[in-house]
Amino acid sequence: MTPAQRWSTTGGGRLPVRRVNGGFTLIELMIVVAVIGILAAVAVPSYRESVAKSRRAEVRTILLEASQWMERHYSENFRYDVNTAGTAVADIFPANLAQSPRDGGGAYTIAVSASAARSYTLTATRVAGGPVASDKCGNFQITNTGVKSNPGFSTSSFSSASAAATACWK
Repeated sequence: MTPAQRWSTTGGGRLPVRRVNGGFTLIELMIVVAVIGILAAVAVPSYRESVAKSRRAEVRTILLEASQWMERHYSENFRYDVNTAGTAVADIFPANLAQSPRDGGGAYTIAVSASAARSYTLTATRVAGGPVASDKCGNFQITNTGVKSNPGFSTSSFSSASAAATACWK
């Protein structure tokens, strides 16, 4: 039977028309949903780790800049804790070095603690509820002697503090 014969109306009545469905079956739809779910399960954690990695790189850069600022402060004042006018270094610490990322975003807050004339510690603390609040590297610290550490690192990701510092500061 040709398509023209299928639609013919000979004999006073119509022949039964065969319908062609153009949709998807439920099985096909469920397969597509499963494939999208598998792709999302792989892509989302990878994306989050990529974002965290870029945030860590930025905070390391800002901490090293802040460390250079502290060394310039020491060269001018011969001590880390106060300047020649007696103002505490925490009060004159530059605002552009006080957070990471610099444009906002609220990933880390950076603070200096110079409790002695000859030493300081710069600490980048994760912001609670921020994009890196549960980052495996934890917080970042650097001292006047260049010792780098990561207080609050994930013990399930790193076997020791030195392993965390090596991986997170590279």
